[in-house]
Amino acid sequence: MEQLIPIISQVGFPIVVTLYLLYRIEAKLELVVQSIQTLPERMRERT
Repeated sequence: MEQLIPIISQVGFPIVVTLYLLYRIEAKLELVVQSIQTLPERMRERT
């Protein structure tokens, strides 16, 4: 958290919020990609 304060003063609040949200979305997108990649295997197991 201490590292964020100098960044906020240098680049501005909107940019920091955008970067934070992109970081959070990236983790969730990785889960979606993993689910999509395992989908064919799960479909084969059902049939």
